[in-house]
Amino acid sequence: MRLIGITGGIGAGKTEVLSFIRQHYLCKICLADEVAHIIQSPGQDCYVKMVALLGKGVLDADGRINKNRMAAQIFLDKSLLKKVNDIVHPAVRTYLEQEVKKAAEEGKTELFFIEAALLIENGYKDFVDEMWYVYASPEVRRRRLKVNRGYSDEKITGIMGNQLTEEQYRKNSDFVIDNSDSLGAACEQIKNRLEAYTWHDCCDSASG
Repeated sequence: MRLIGITGGIGAGKTEVLSFIRQHYLCKICLADEVAHIIQSPGQDCYVKMVALLGKGVLDADGRINKNRMAAQIFLDKSLLKKVNDIVHPAVRTYLEQEVKKAAEEGKTELFFIEAALLIENGYKDFVDEMWYVYASPEVRRRRLKVNRGYSDEKITGIMGNQLTEEQYRKNSDFVIDNSDSLGAACEQIKNRLEAYTWHDCCDSASG
């Protein structure tokens, strides 16, 4: 089983790239955002710690952590961000390690992908076999974020300013997918990369 991390800046198209991979390869994909949601659900150790830190005022009527309320608290008290991250990130790492171990023991998964914007920052480079960087030019990313998410220039600039630079992404990555053009062009790059392994495209005839 090959363990591959996929990262990249906002608007680079990681979701679309992973959708192609999911459809065409025998693989398992874990999204860090989805894992974070799972570990913060009621009954989980992470949930208990988060409520102890933020108080019950952060909960919805159904007892689940409300992301907007949590974000509002962090906005008012910047020191909370580190405390929240210190709870969530280790819990996400533990969950992913367990999932990777389970998949390896079952022996049915050829490719295991982990996706997160902060894979490099959170030390996953030494955990995965390969780190893939989904790249798109700043101009393309801005256009996508405006059209697809309705983000303002100010918001886009703020988010990009808090992420790694292109140089930092490239320096810490083993493979770069240029997704500035069409998704088809990016998918060809992925297919060429995976041809180096024994993995086969499970939908090769359908994909043309």
